[in-house]
This record gives sequence, structure tokens and C-alpha cells, in this order.
Amino acid sequence: MDGFDRQLVALAPRLRRHARGLTGDTTLADDLVQDTLERALRYRWRFRLRPGALWGDGADGLLPWLLTLMHRLRLNHLRKKDLVTATDTLPDVAAPAADPGLRRDLLQALGQLPEAQRAVLLLVSLEQFSYAEAAQVLEVPVGTVMSRLARAREHMRRLLDGGGEAAAPSVLQRVK
Repeated sequence: MDGFDRQLVALAPRLRRHARGLTGDTTLADDLVQDTLERALRYRWRFRLRPGALWGDGADGLLPWLLTLMHRLRLNHLRKKDLVTATDTLPDVAAPAADPGLRRDLLQALGQLPEAQRAVLLLVSLEQFSYAEAAQVLEVPVGTVMSRLARAREHMRRLLDGGGEAAAPSVLQRVK
């Protein structure tokens, strides 16, 4: 096994955690990680030749590159299944023994976020990517990452406060 292969093996648990957050299903997450690693091995020459990447070349940029592949594969799968909707939700997930109520609430709230908001929230909050890195992974402008993240956080706040899917009160009012 060369250095690239060892790095892929070392990053596999992080990829699986991220895929689990995106899909909410262990089987789908494992399939997504397998497809991502397969594509990374097939196109490993592209990683080494990537000019001008925000996170630099070499091992430092491998995780963002893999997450970019993963998000593209996920979007391709959703488009193929014609499932890109605002109500794309995660299935119910059994919570572990440690504080099951909180974990279940978080997973359910995360599952109610639209796909685009969920992806940004996972990259910035879970993977600790900067806004610029998340924008490059998702191939959207930094401002889009910031607005999606703000909406995702507000949506999560409403869901966890027991507000459910109720619309947030409008800040703007019509004045004559």
C-alpha cells in the first residue's frame, strides 16, 4: 500500500461519519463511502494535479477533495432518484444508550433540514471547515454557505425548541 492508499484508509472513519450525517442510514452511508473511495482511487491522478486548490496540494487537501467527491456522488444519486426536495428527510435512527433523548432529537432535527442546509451544517459544524473550504467542497459561493448555515442553524433552533416546522415569525412588515 502506498501513502495515498494509507491516507484513504485513515480518513475512512471520518468519511463514514460524514456520510452517515448526510444519509441517516448506515447502509446508504457505507455505499456512499465505498463509491467515494472507489472514485478517489480511480481518479487519484486528479488529486495530485489539482492546481490552485484553496487548501493546497498534497495530503492536507485530501479530506476536502474526498468530501467534494462524496457530495457530488450524493447529489447525483438524489438527482437520479428524483429526490431533491425541500422535504428530503432522514429515516428514524435508534439512539445509543448515552443520553438517547438528546441524540434522537438532534438526529430528527438534522433529518428535517433541506439537503443543502444539512450539507453546509455538517461541513462547518462537524468537520470544522472554514466557510471558504465548505464553499469549495460544495462548489458554491462563500455567501451561499453563510446564508445556508444561518438558515440551518435557525431551523435547528426552532426544531429543538419545540417549534416544529412552524414558520418563523417574519421580521419584515408591510408599512404604508
